[in-house]
Amino acid sequence: MGPLRSAASVFLLLFLLLALSVASSTTVGNPQDYVADEAERTAADNIVFDDYRGKGCVDDSGFVYKLGERFYPGHSNCPCVCTEDGPVCDQPECPKLHPKCTKVEHNGCCPECKEVKNFCEYRGKTYKILEEFKPSPCEWCRCEPNNEVHCVVSDCAVPECVNPVYEPEQCCPICKNGKHSS
Repeated sequence: MGPLRSAASVFLLLFLLLALSVASSTTVGNPQDYVADEAERTAADNIVFDDYRGKGCVDDSGFVYKLGERFYPGHSNCPCVCTEDGPVCDQPECPKLHPKCTKVEHNGCCPECKEVKNFCEYRGKTYKILEEFKPSPCEWCRCEPNNEVHCVVSDCAVPECVNPVYEPEQCCPICKNGKHSS
């Protein structure tokens, strides 16, 4: 919420208090019978909302800062300086986060990567970068430096028999009874 929205919120609050004050005075039959209501109306009439334009800055929480004062508004970790034109906040050129960053902290003005992913996940298992593995007899896979798993599937020759058999732990079918037999 910027300074204009804060000022608008203050104006809206003042307007609502004034409207409530007017509404309660028109709906009350005899103000002397309602001492508490009259005291509340008087207190609402005495509230003064200062206009800080050119004199200071108001942050999202309603805190007022003097001209030249540095502060950290709630929506940013970057420092701002209060000027006659309103807050002027640092907008540094932040370094890009590593694409494999898995943990980002926002303690300073720029986000910082605190943890980089250096492994691959494949079918519920974790593998180190450049690790090779065989998830099945027909597949050969490798965890690449970009954290992706690349696999190749064995290319089986067409069996030269009528009823080839698939054996456990073997990728390609074999001819158990020899070639050309049924």
